[in-house]
Amino acid sequence: MGSTADTSGRRLALGFLTFVPDHRGPGGPARALEDGLGLVKLAEDLGYDTAWVRVRHHEPFLSSPLTFFAAASQRTSRIHLGTAVIPMRYEDPYRLAEDAATVDLLSGGRLELGLSNGIPPVAATLDAVHGASERGFAGEAQHRIAVLRDAVAGRAVGRTQGGYMSVPAGGDLVVTPHAAGLSERLWYGAGSEASAVRAGSQGFHLQVSTLNGEETGEPFDVVQARQITGYRKAYADAGHDGRTASRVSAGRIVLPLLDARDAEDHRQFIEGYTSGMTADGRPKDDPTARVRYSSIVSGDPDTVTQRLLVDAALPEVDELVVVLPADGPVEAHRRALRTVAERVAGNLGWTPAR
Repeated sequence: MGSTADTSGRRLALGFLTFVPDHRGPGGPARALEDGLGLVKLAEDLGYDTAWVRVRHHEPFLSSPLTFFAAASQRTSRIHLGTAVIPMRYEDPYRLAEDAATVDLLSGGRLELGLSNGIPPVAATLDAVHGASERGFAGEAQHRIAVLRDAVAGRAVGRTQGGYMSVPAGGDLVVTPHAAGLSERLWYGAGSEASAVRAGSQGFHLQVSTLNGEETGEPFDVVQARQITGYRKAYADAGHDGRTASRVSAGRIVLPLLDARDAEDHRQFIEGYTSGMTADGRPKDDPTARVRYSSIVSGDPDTVTQRLLVDAALPEVDELVVVLPADGPVEAHRRALRTVAERVAGNLGWTPAR
């Protein structure tokens, strides 16, 4: 697997992430959803391990991931289906647990449920409708995550007062249906060492992506490698290794360019992504901001491979996630998935899942 390989011979998993963008074409959002389902099916045929989706509210991207995965589960048979990530600050944990268990059962145990606190500006918008929480932004998000974990694990989330349907008075209320094993497939999307360590101590699997929410002056991948190391230690120190092995996925924007068509199809995205940041990933409009964005890994397949091989964080991960552009032609996204599978990922230690 080159320098990203684990010398123990473990197999690197390969996933992809899509925003399921609404291309505003003649088919409208229905066509966009169908295109997204097509990407999932193509990825399964190519041997990808996981199809991940972004979750965005009030934007022309996927906002209802579990509904989408219910459909995807009926068109696929093997590929895992993951959220990256569901922002819990503005989710109902009981309803989410019900939906997640339903999708997991429909898919035969293939749901990977990725969570995060969320984005404060969106919470502020929704608080105007639903009311603010006295716990504050992070406190409320973590409370809802804890409730969700109890619900998914089949633990009681309350007691009846005067009898409720088939539950006697004073009986435990549990969320149904229950999907055995789903509680072992919970992930947390971290953007800092502190949040990665917290995820490890809580026993989550870890997702790191294309944004670091801390700035140390070091390269993006070096900081992310330290986040993963901190996570692994916290996970082990908390005794979770005896329950299930920790897993880490890392997202990278990977755009192999085979010809002029690829370059043109991705040109607008690349220009838009890079125009607002410095060469090392800092926002140009606020160079003092404590955030850093990863670069786009593009070029011919050999160039893409070599850039991934020297990424300091990737030797520490269990799964490389190919992050597709937020928008752009769906056919260009299909070509990117195929090229990575056929001409890049094998050089990193991946073999197609069957």
